[in-house]
Amino acid sequence: MADLHPLKRQLGDRLITDREVMAAYAHDTSRVSPEGTPLALVRAERTEDVAAALSWAHTHGVPVSVRGAGTGLTGGANAYNGGLIVSLADMTDIIEIDRENRTATVQAGVITAELDAHARTVGLFFPPDPASARTCTVGGNIATNAGGLRCVAHGVTNDSIAALVVVLADGRVMRTGSRTRKNVVGYDLTSLFVGSEGTLGVVTEATVRLKPVPPGTPRTFRASFDTLEDAGRAVTAIVNGAAQPEVLELMDALSVEIIESFHPSGLTVPAGAMLVGQTVGLDAAAKAEAITATCRATGATDTEISESDSLLEARRLSNPALNARGLKISCDVGVPVAALADVFHGIAEISARHDKRVSTVAHAGDGNLHSTVESPDTPEGIAEADAVIDDITKLAISLGGTISGEHGIGSVKRHELPWQLDEAALDVQRAIKAALDPRGILTPGRAI
Repeated sequence: MADLHPLKRQLGDRLITDREVMAAYAHDTSRVSPEGTPLALVRAERTEDVAAALSWAHTHGVPVSVRGAGTGLTGGANAYNGGLIVSLADMTDIIEIDRENRTATVQAGVITAELDAHARTVGLFFPPDPASARTCTVGGNIATNAGGLRCVAHGVTNDSIAALVVVLADGRVMRTGSRTRKNVVGYDLTSLFVGSEGTLGVVTEATVRLKPVPPGTPRTFRASFDTLEDAGRAVTAIVNGAAQPEVLELMDALSVEIIESFHPSGLTVPAGAMLVGQTVGLDAAAKAEAITATCRATGATDTEISESDSLLEARRLSNPALNARGLKISCDVGVPVAALADVFHGIAEISARHDKRVSTVAHAGDGNLHSTVESPDTPEGIAEADAVIDDITKLAISLGGTISGEHGIGSVKRHELPWQLDEAALDVQRAIKAALDPRGILTPGRAI
């Protein structure tokens, strides 16, 4: 067993070996169990703490799992047997809001919604908006290149990252990027680390880009459809129309039913699916009218426009509602927006073929779908649900899509990598990993 005393001298009380304390940091919210009992936990408060931890782990060949708030869904942050957990949850400083340059510099453990709220006090906002924004961290968003509800208008996390502070596997600290809008110096190392899931380095600090809060009163809208295919066609028409939403989300009938039973809000369960979204700006009302008109022209049976955020709140409750119902086996696929009607038709066929009910919610505006399978929480039930998810994933790939839109690969989806990436692409990723982490200590056996 590696000698922890040198690390204890550097970190003091920030190095923890109590098993009960470590247990709370040993897993994420996926159904994947930790791989064993970790050796120790580092509750980092600054970049230097992470550097000390990784330098020690590199020297001793100890595997490292990296954890933010633990909201990940792919098993990427789960502890290793005899490994070191590096927690960034205590790194919560909002170091600076630079209003003039529209940036914020924050530690990795800052909660996403708290950064957004802080920015709004000076008339700015942080564009990334995962459904778990009130609990997930900026560092976690960066690790998985998270998306969210506002992706259709503002892109994914990488589109909002200007610069990073990264601790490499051997403990060296590196800065990437700049605050400038243009920067073509060397390779784009910032983008390399965004979405790398803790396999290449540990992001401890980020400078992120902010945007001005749109003027006027936002409008939320709803449209109900008799079929998922009609909803899919409506999304394609909206995305290709003149009136563009900031948010465009889909919930199928089963999802709405589950959400309503979890937190009743008066939503009427549609026959097929419900689109909800939001428009912003001085012309928000006119855009909402145009979008709901498009929905009616493509088959909507009922539409609504409101100044309330309650419709979006229902969408944000989908994950807690599904978890409360015991639905654990889900996927995170993406397809081109024009393929939405086809993918919904295919999911219905897969559901019928396997005789399993499937709930689907989606960031419809960017083609990112989360389908969850209703199945018993037994080894047999989980295996049956996994088979459904595999078929949905293969369907997405056949339509020109991807095996993950925003959750990442972790350990849950690693077997799917060859379905999308050719051998040359896999070799290049392994070569990058070997160059930056030659001893293979950082999140080994996951993501790539």
